[in-house]
Amino acid sequence: MNQKILRLAIPAIISNITVPLLGLIDVAIVGHLGAASYIGAIAVGGMLFSIIYWLFGFLRMGTSGFTAQAYGENNLNEVVRSLLRATGVGFIIACGLLFLQYPIYKIAFFFIEASDEVRELAIIYFRICIWGAPAVLGLYAFTGWFIGMQNSRYPMIIAITQNIVNIVVSLCFVFGLGMKVEGVAWGTLIAQYTGLFMAIFMYMRHYSHLRERLILEGTFTKEAMRRFFGVNSDIFFRTLCLVAVTTFFTSVGARQGDVVLAVNTLLMQLFTLFSYFMDGFAYAGEALAGLYTGAKNKKSLNQMVRLLFVWGVGLALLFTLLYGVGGKSFLGVLTNDVSVIAESGKYYYWVLAIPLAGFAAFLWDGIFIGMTATRKMLYAMLIASGSFFILFYLFYPVLGNHALWLAFLTYLFMRGVIQSVLAKTIW
Repeated sequence: MNQKILRLAIPAIISNITVPLLGLIDVAIVGHLGAASYIGAIAVGGMLFSIIYWLFGFLRMGTSGFTAQAYGENNLNEVVRSLLRATGVGFIIACGLLFLQYPIYKIAFFFIEASDEVRELAIIYFRICIWGAPAVLGLYAFTGWFIGMQNSRYPMIIAITQNIVNIVVSLCFVFGLGMKVEGVAWGTLIAQYTGLFMAIFMYMRHYSHLRERLILEGTFTKEAMRRFFGVNSDIFFRTLCLVAVTTFFTSVGARQGDVVLAVNTLLMQLFTLFSYFMDGFAYAGEALAGLYTGAKNKKSLNQMVRLLFVWGVGLALLFTLLYGVGGKSFLGVLTNDVSVIAESGKYYYWVLAIPLAGFAAFLWDGIFIGMTATRKMLYAMLIASGSFFILFYLFYPVLGNHALWLAFLTYLFMRGVIQSVLAKTIW
């Protein structure tokens, strides 16, 4: 069982770590063009796409649960239908984004404060990269399907290839052809479609025995779509809560001045790094929980959950130790601003508490998604998000920025605790 968990978790962790590299590469390239406005444009454009695509992450998560359960039942027709269903819905959403691209960026840039030059360059970036929506959402569906098929290696290979393509094409367009922001945007766009075409190729070559099952009959029935949207609407609203908490966290930091904003941003990088590893094990939980649920193998499901939490506790203790010993040195790598580093010392102990307080939330999310028990996951998220805002407004007048970290830590802890309680009602 441990081998099964690690075989799924390790490639997923590598894939997670490569995700921010796409944005980092773009920033690094435009950072050598000689004007801060180029960096600002990529940052603003990248943030906008992150929010848009994050909201449709259910195309990956929901698909992994549906596919894993069908695979566990050995229902190969439904295995293929789950992919067709997700890619079909993803294509429709992508067409909607393309059709509404003008009002989307008009509304977005109405709320985003930026200089005229940054706004103009960011719009150029947006107008090019928005055409990658079919590739991004299609790849979400394929990634979820591969994970549901107990294969997290293919998404890893695709993610690494995308980064290589993005680097090569962007460098050629920017420094070879003299393009600016548009060169970086085209590099990103080409990398996105490269990933989608790789996914299609891998499916056609390595799952050739499923080609004869590529039929639409039974795929978009009323009952199937009701279940599809029932699960994925739960994930969508859960993601909205997640976006609300993280956006509020950033905005409150910004209201407290540049130094506090910088401190919160840097300390959150430590949480983000931890989340990449925990998400890898959450993906393993998705795949295996779905597999054993579909196979109605309760014994293996319980064994997997116990071992998954052993790994979770081990990782949480390891990261707590690493952050306690070398975390402040890591902050020194991210910034040389003495005032920011000094101010971070006031809040650093909150970061030390995050791994042990938050690991269960990640693992239960994966397990619940695999079992398609998403309504209970949504309930936990709603209660935890509500506690976040209540605690913040109760203690902010007294504790200031400490109240923000207290609320965030409680939010993570409550998600895990509530899901632990709700899990007993499932099996």
